[in-house]
This record gives sequence, structure tokens and C-alpha cells, in this order.
Amino acid sequence: MYDYTDFDEAFVRTRVAQFTDQVERRLDGSLTEDEFRPLRLMNGLYLQLHAYMLRVAIPYGTINPRQMRQLAYIADTWDKGYGHFTTRQNIQFNWPKLPDVPAILSALADVGMHAIQTSGNCVRNVTADHFAGAAADEIEDPRPYAELLRQWSTDHPEFQFLPRKFKIAITGSPNDRAVTAAHDIGLRMTRNAAQEAGFEVFVGGGLGRTPMIGHLVRQFLPIADLLPYVESVLSVYNTLGRRDNKYKARIKITVHETGRDEIARMIEDRFAEVRPLFGGADQALLADIRAAFAQPNLQSRSVADYDAAYQANPVFRAWADTNLSAHRQGDHAIVTISIKAHGQTPGDATSEQMRVIADLSETYGYSELRISHEQNVILPHVAKADLPAVHAALAKVGLATANVGLLSDMIACPGMDYCALATARSIPVAQEIALHFEALKLEHDIGALKIKISGCINACGHHHVGHIGILGLDRAGVENYQITLGGDATETAAIGEKTGPGFAYDEIVPAIERILRAYLGLRLHAEETFLDAYRRVGMDPFKRALYGDEGHQDAA
Repeated sequence: MYDYTDFDEAFVRTRVAQFTDQVERRLDGSLTEDEFRPLRLMNGLYLQLHAYMLRVAIPYGTINPRQMRQLAYIADTWDKGYGHFTTRQNIQFNWPKLPDVPAILSALADVGMHAIQTSGNCVRNVTADHFAGAAADEIEDPRPYAELLRQWSTDHPEFQFLPRKFKIAITGSPNDRAVTAAHDIGLRMTRNAAQEAGFEVFVGGGLGRTPMIGHLVRQFLPIADLLPYVESVLSVYNTLGRRDNKYKARIKITVHETGRDEIARMIEDRFAEVRPLFGGADQALLADIRAAFAQPNLQSRSVADYDAAYQANPVFRAWADTNLSAHRQGDHAIVTISIKAHGQTPGDATSEQMRVIADLSETYGYSELRISHEQNVILPHVAKADLPAVHAALAKVGLATANVGLLSDMIACPGMDYCALATARSIPVAQEIALHFEALKLEHDIGALKIKISGCINACGHHHVGHIGILGLDRAGVENYQITLGGDATETAAIGEKTGPGFAYDEIVPAIERILRAYLGLRLHAEETFLDAYRRVGMDPFKRALYGDEGHQDAA
């Protein structure tokens, strides 16, 4: 993975010193909260419902064991012993005290981490496929390009005060695990007729109060043109984007109001101007960056012990069936560590769990880790021979739940338990759904299912692209939960369709059960997933299950 250069180190240390001075001036009253707010947001510090929250960047989801242990140390020293992994591949600390934040940022800098551009109207943390560098279906590791974008966008003088925040996602695989279609810019690696690697470029995706799927504006972008083209997109947006209404300021609205064809033309015109200005400097930098992402020297091992454990141990077999993915080297596997034990808060990891994950990465995983946008942790390279030992170690700290890709592997935002913007609770809903279906023992029978829960219209829980999406709203002071069906976050991306009237807090779990029992009754066979069944039969059977025939008429 990429290690800080002397320039990176000096840059981050300077920012820590600047913010230390700003915090001191806030504490002694020299700065008002209104004056301090933009300064703290530039350094990832939010004022949430009960306390400050610090959002730490984990660029493109890549982290090493030393950094993971430092996050555990921060959690123990300045927080409440845990951290929360987010859908932006970041980690959030929910309880730091303002006087301690400079020390936290200094501790992050000690291990090559920071909180820069995790907030503000700038280019946020660039996210990537969490199986990057390991997946069997990968065309090329996308992380060198994500790192190139990170370096280019950090403190970019033209793009620090955009009309609104800006998010970029990149995948190196045809199977999209990075939700590229729901980002301001989505980059999907592909090959042209000459088998050269490049990118499909999608612009104008996003969720929130106006969910939209990104538009394809470039069928094939050569790798050498990545930075000038992305700069051209941002330049056009920075010129056209609305600043009179923050709800209409995202690039998705700019594309919608201007038109996809006109936006694409403007980007190409700007690209023709910008491209000659780069002069190859970006390619020299990319060559240096690529060297930092060299593949580990994977040692070939017999899979006999793995095969024996798989046959003899049903608990291990269940975990292997759900939590392992195909690695490019057949005697290795990609391990997804579920941070979604039934009844626990999705994405919350204790300091003890972080340390165990770090130890396992060093012992069995070539010292590499990834954070997924689905709020789990990945060991990207593990020899199959070591998987029984890895599973046993995870089980000791509550991290061996065999549920990846199943119902209880939910995405959930912090909701009204933490967030000042939330209008309803998310975490308790996720917990109750997971516990309810665990008690029914239906989760494995239901099979592959993506439930995503947001506590407000801002959609931090990605509910619009959940197979089942749940949106918590405030209706005259009462929590009300709206359900959408048929969303999809992959290369066949789709926005979910509303079922009809929402449900009270105590009605939402029974409503989800009615939907899923309807699915079990109508699927053609056990391999037909919920999403496939929904696409085959449409909304009507699920509306009838939710509302009955009379309610179905009202909902329609």
C-alpha cells in the first residue's frame, strides 16, 4: 500500500498544527462556533446530536495492521472503546472531546492517517472496490488510480469550495462492488477492442432526497487521460453547479437540468483545453504510485486442511460458504469479516476486535486489510490452509458471524441515536430485524439479500439501492418507515420503488417479514434471489402482502 512521503508527512503535520491553534482559539473564546465551524469541518470534525464526531479517512478502504492498532488506541484513549466503519470506507469516533482532537489527529499522523477532506464541499475520500488487488474477476487493481486522484484532489485550489460535496468511486472489476453508479463520478475499469485497460466514466449519480443513477459520458477513457478528464468534469460542475439552493447543488441536479448530452459535450470541450496542460507529470507520479501497490508474494499451500475442516465442521462450513470470496490465486481466499453480529450495531468494532483483526492480518493476511462500503473488514489474501485458524480466532471476539451477503448483513446509518440530521432511528431497526429473523432461522433460506436503512432523507444508509430499502421519517413527531423494493447497487444499478404508505416503528419488522414470506412463497426455486424474483413478478405481490387487497388499492 501507499506510504507517506516526506511531503505527505510535512503536509499533514502542518494541518495538525494549524488545527491545534484553531481549537485553542475556540476554547479560549477567540473564535465563535460560527467562525470555528468551517475550520473544524475541513478537518473532519462534526458536531453531532450528543457530542463531537471525528471522521477519519481510510482512502480507498486500504489500511495496514499498524494503522488498525492505532485506531484501537485512539478508541481506548479518547473515545469509548470502539469505532464505527462507514459506507464511505471511513471510520468515525462518536465521542471525542474538543480539547483532545489535536492529540487524536497527531496520533493519526504518526501512522500516516488524517481526517482531511472527510467533510466540506470538496472532493471527499475516494472509495474503491473492497476486494481490490485480490479479486478473481479483477481487470486491474484500481487503488493506484484512487491514490492518484487522492493526491491530485487534496487541497486542490480550484475545488475546495465546490457547490456541494463531491464523491468519486472506482472499481477494477466488471462486477461493481463500489456502487459507482450512485457517485458524482463513477469509474469502472474496462478494456477496449485492442484489450487496453481504461475506464467507463459515469457522471451525476447520487442518492439523498433526489436519487439518480449516473449517466455514462465516456465509453472508454484511456488511463493516461484520467486526471485531465476528471478535472474537466469538476471544472464544468464548478462553473454550472447551483449555489443558490443546497438541495439542488449536487452534480446530479446539474446534469439533470443541463442534459446528459450537453454536459458530455462541455466536458469534452474542457478536456481538450485541459489535457495538454498536464504534460506527463501525472503519469510519472502514477508510475511511482503503482510500485507501492505491488502484489504480495503469495505462498502456495496445500488446501487439504481446509477441505478437511470444511467437511468435518458445519459451523466453519457455514462461515466459509458466506464469508469467503474467490481469490485470483486458487489456494487463497478473500475473507470478509462481518461487523454485523446479530443484535449488534452494524459497523461498530471494539478496540479489542480491531487488535485481533490487525494480528490476523499480520499472521495470516500479508499485513493487508480493506474496509468495505458495506461496513465490514476484509482480509484480502489468506491461504485456505490458514482459514480454520482465522475462523477460530474471529469466533473468540464475536467476529465469526456467517452472514455476509445475507439479511443481517445490513447497512445502517447512525440515525437518531447519534446524528443531528436524522429524523428516525436506524440502529435499533437493524438490530431488531436481525434478531427477529435469527430467531425464525430463515436467514439462510432467504439467501442473498441487501437491506439498507437510512434515518433521514440524506440516505447515508444507501436505502435507495437496497433490495429492500428502509427510510425513517418524522411524521408529525412520530417515526414512520417507508419501504422501497428492487434497488440495486451493482453494475445493474437501480433505484428502489416505494411500496406505499409507511409503517410505525413497531410495525416495520412485521412488514419486512410479510415481504420475505411472500418472496419465499413465489420464488421459482431456492436459487432465485429476492432481487431476481422482484424483477420477474414486479411490485404487486409484495404490496398485497404488505397492505392486503384493500390496502393495496389505497397504496396504488
